Amino acid sequence: MPDSEIEVPAADRVGRRTHPLTGLVQGALWAAAVLGIGSSFLNGDGWGRPPVWVGVLAALVGGLGIGFLSWWFTRYVIDDTELRIDRGVLTRTSRRIPFERIQSVDIAEPFVARLVGLAELRIDMAGGDESRSTLRLLSLDDARATRRLLLELAHGRSATGASDGDASGDLDKETLIARVPPGRVVLGALLSVDLLAALGALGVLVLASVGVNEPLVLFGGVLPVLSWAARIVGKRVVAQWDFSLHRTPRGLRIERGLFSRTSQTIPFERVQGVAVEEPIVWRRFAWRRLEVDVAGYAAHTSDDVTATSSTLLPIADASLTAAVVRELTNAGLDVPHTRVPRRALWFAPVGWRYRWIGADESVAVASRGWVNRRTSVVPHAKAQSVLLRQGPWQRRLGLATVEVHSPDGPVDVEVHHLELDDATTFVAAELDRARAARRG
Repeated sequence: MPDSEIEVPAADRVGRRTHPLTGLVQGALWAAAVLGIGSSFLNGDGWGRPPVWVGVLAALVGGLGIGFLSWWFTRYVIDDTELRIDRGVLTRTSRRIPFERIQSVDIAEPFVARLVGLAELRIDMAGGDESRSTLRLLSLDDARATRRLLLELAHGRSATGASDGDASGDLDKETLIARVPPGRVVLGALLSVDLLAALGALGVLVLASVGVNEPLVLFGGVLPVLSWAARIVGKRVVAQWDFSLHRTPRGLRIERGLFSRTSQTIPFERVQGVAVEEPIVWRRFAWRRLEVDVAGYAAHTSDDVTATSSTLLPIADASLTAAVVRELTNAGLDVPHTRVPRRALWFAPVGWRYRWIGADESVAVASRGWVNRRTSVVPHAKAQSVLLRQGPWQRRLGLATVEVHSPDGPVDVEVHHLELDDATTFVAAELDRARAARRG
């Protein structure tokens, strides 16, 4: 549609506040923080020992007051050219986001906000450490409507002012690619290499306690190990619960989360590479995990389950894996490749058998690992540089390491201890392929 047909509501033009319950939610979080800071005072480490309810009441009142002021002085404005977010009580800030810089708009529902039907918008922009802005909190319906409006204004127009084919109603069209049932997520976490390592450590503790006849050895180490195992399973299960992957006109959309829900969109043009992980136990079931490098996501990592995730599929079979990789890279995993020579066993007695690097006309691919096999795929146009290096022992054996550099993330196209002649040939060819791809 022409620009003039994308109608911005009058309230958005003059500015509006976020949902009134924003102050209550933020106040509750502030209250919890204040109560945590004042816990030592309540325990009698300060002046006297006041009743607990006094500290709780003070934290609640103070937190609600801060939350209300934060909400009252926050407004957002959507006009014909940009989104503006004004906030601040003592120091006012105004963040201006031109529509043409908007890359994606995600919806997150943190647990406390989700209890009262609220959500926040996370707006990713092109480039820089300050490339994300957050608008919190809106009702879920308002968040979806605002997200749709921003996407229309950002992507629903061409340079000539006409629709580019994925605007308006097309933005709402999506196709379900895969849904991962919670049971499979739990099973995958239970069979993960990390959990098996934790159980192995627990077994070592048991043997050690029996060997030295000291039960305290077991009791002193069992709790940290069990905590480690529970964190591995719990974090993956909670974060990836009810996982679904959808195809939209702009990219792939992910929905996930048990307590906190996230709706995250990965634009096709921001994908820098894909990694396929195959833990040793999973290989018996032909299961794989897919991760993706997305431009700008490295700056937004967090332990919060509503944070940006690089997981594209927590667990998938071989056919689905191949289909998604081809969707994002226009290529498969089976490319002509070169394996490391047998004398590389001096560096990797077992792992050398599983290391190779290759390329076709679209992508560079490298694979390594026998306990946790990892295959990384980077389109030639996304390669930033190519490196060949040798250590002193590699020079004596005529071996070299090759690295194809891409933006920071889980994708890592590199192979160690490749034949020097093969490494030199690959580097020269990959530079030519990358230049040709960028020109194309």
